[in-house]
Amino acid sequence: MNTYPPTIFPVPRLSDGDSMTRRQWLRAGSLAGLGLSLPELLRAESPNRRTKELETSGETFPPSRAPAKSCILFFMEGGASHIDMWDMKPKAPSNIRGIYKPIETSLPGQYVCEHLPQWSRIMHHLSIVRSVSHPIVDHNASSYFMLTGHVPFRDARLIRGPSTSNAPPYGSILAKHLPTGGSLPDYVHMPRRMFNCGDFIPGVLSGFLGDNYDPFIAGDPSDQDYQVPGLETRVREERINQRRQLLKQVDSEQRPLYSTPASKRKDLFYKKAFALITSPRARQAFRIDQEPDHVRQRYGLPQKIEGVRGGGLPHLGQCMLMARRLVEAGVRLVTIWAGNQAFDGHREHFKSLTNGLCPPTDQAFSALIEDLYDRGMLDETLVVALSEFGRTPKLGQITSSAGATPDGRDHWPNCFTIFLAGGGMQPGVVYGSSDRFGAYPQSNPVTPQDIAATIYTAMGLDPRERIEDHLNRPYTLSDGTAIQPLFS
Repeated sequence: MNTYPPTIFPVPRLSDGDSMTRRQWLRAGSLAGLGLSLPELLRAESPNRRTKELETSGETFPPSRAPAKSCILFFMEGGASHIDMWDMKPKAPSNIRGIYKPIETSLPGQYVCEHLPQWSRIMHHLSIVRSVSHPIVDHNASSYFMLTGHVPFRDARLIRGPSTSNAPPYGSILAKHLPTGGSLPDYVHMPRRMFNCGDFIPGVLSGFLGDNYDPFIAGDPSDQDYQVPGLETRVREERINQRRQLLKQVDSEQRPLYSTPASKRKDLFYKKAFALITSPRARQAFRIDQEPDHVRQRYGLPQKIEGVRGGGLPHLGQCMLMARRLVEAGVRLVTIWAGNQAFDGHREHFKSLTNGLCPPTDQAFSALIEDLYDRGMLDETLVVALSEFGRTPKLGQITSSAGATPDGRDHWPNCFTIFLAGGGMQPGVVYGSSDRFGAYPQSNPVTPQDIAATIYTAMGLDPRERIEDHLNRPYTLSDGTAIQPLFS
């Protein structure tokens, strides 16, 4: 008999606000007239300055720690179930603990789901935060919160779509403040723009920093005929140079007629595009087909599974491998999207986890961590695995308009788990804890702002550094506090 009424775990209902007016996000920027093609999101200019030298205050920056060089962010969109995968409660009633059994891991005293055997093997490499909490139930708004570290409200409305007034995500901030200056983009996103409920999910584009700091959308490297947008052109370099000279001539003749910020941005875009197209280093970085077969198989080859959430995440393994190649080549930040609300377990929750979500997540993420470690790259590469929220502790509990079947779990932002590894993080640290039902933080609650401060600190930026939006209004990178016990 169920002795836990539906209201045992109340949750704020912040998912029902009016959505913002949808904007068309089609931009100019094609090189089609030159016989070339690049995605509209490749608009990176060389930033006007590098970040100032770190002010190593004792509270924010561990003085002896070298900052990470790159970051790989795995975004498990949809809301990964902490209580079924990583923060299991085997002594709780059956309608809370679910059907899975915990297994031991390489980190003494820590357990994961029985369907994550390879993840269990890498737990000693990870820092675990079990007490992340915020009040936003909506997918889009909470994604924005977790990917920018800024509260998703404007004019008393939830931020649920892209806007030039939005705060920039981590990749855009790093592209501006820590530019690499090479031919490769500083910020890459895979496999495609995130979309949900009739709009693109915010937290990917650069917001008020301007589209110069938007990510390069690299496509899906698991496609059999994968070609990087804009790089696999049959136009020879000689013809590219000829057309570049022609463009320069036309521009010089028209220069007196226009000298606007837009034209200057276009010039910078063309320069970056030409550099990317003609760069052997860029071409090499994206040649995932040059990886040995056993490496590609270790990460996971595409295998679509019908009838489950996420379809078996067929892109995930090769996206993880591509991310390793890109940071190895010098890209500052790579985000990997699980895709299509893959972890949104309203119904047939366990079927999707067992058959479609746990196996590829287990294989791909463990391969990434082990590969970075074996190559000596983990210490200088920050790896972050997070989602916008977790799932309800009680099966069948309804917290959103999507609801949940008796075997499903609805949205739960009040307490969930994230992972960090490498990049100066202290391996094997477990920070914070949830209560006996995985419903609320029992100790050391952590906010999305704290996560942002931790990421920026690990990358060598002062979270208190000020930035300005397009209206010259000041913002801080993060209003949170870095989680100091995570740093070695």
